[in-house]
Amino acid sequence: MIYSDLHMHTSFCDGKDSPEDMVVCAIEKGLKRVGVCVHSYTDMDGTYCIKFENIKPFIAEMARLKDKYADKIEVLCGVEQDYFSNYPIEEFDYAIGSLHYFFVDGKFYHVDHSREYFENVVKKVFNGDYYCAVENYYSTLATVMEKTKADIVGHFDLIIKFNEGNRYFDQNNPRYVKAWQTAADRILKSGKPFEINTGAISRGYKTTPYPSLDVIKYLKARGAKFIMSSDSHSKENIAFQYREWFNALSDII
Repeated sequence: MIYSDLHMHTSFCDGKDSPEDMVVCAIEKGLKRVGVCVHSYTDMDGTYCIKFENIKPFIAEMARLKDKYADKIEVLCGVEQDYFSNYPIEEFDYAIGSLHYFFVDGKFYHVDHSREYFENVVKKVFNGDYYCAVENYYSTLATVMEKTKADIVGHFDLIIKFNEGNRYFDQNNPRYVKAWQTAADRILKSGKPFEINTGAISRGYKTTPYPSLDVIKYLKARGAKFIMSSDSHSKENIAFQYREWFNALSDII
């Protein structure tokens, strides 16, 4: 069994609970290491990211929690570094490299805001072509580790968040497969681990983690390493379904 969770968010950005609530709950769940993250500051979007003026207070709070709970759990201060964030990661213990936006004609559009928003973006920005949206996403994601210098690859195929049951596009379609495989091949060169992220399951969007099983198999065959993460935004979802997915994927990872 795995005893760490390095991807969770708190009230410092778009999470529900305080960092201390998350740390205490992690201890109660038997974890030995916990990483509390903020969504990196992005100057073009303050809807879910940490505010600039709260970065230093967050880091200070995490330092306090490290000392307070040092005899019970290892506490790390993390950042989920978006591709389009330019705030440095050196002040944090580690970084998760992620992509949350399409960037088209100088404008940013959320990849994972809501189903309705996603449909509207594809209709208006990509002329209704979901594979075009997919190709835009993965062509940017391909260089996420080079751009962010992060330590962990975050939710690799976030683009499928609303695509349960191939609702919008066929994940076996050659255009889709070529797009993600091209990105995966580039990211694999970084040698960094990919997270197996159960966050979309806990929030009711998916029934399987990121990445999809096909992606996990492809990555593993090419030497990838993995870590489990919950991407929890509330304390009750820390280490969400770890046991189930660790067991289900044990023959692969």
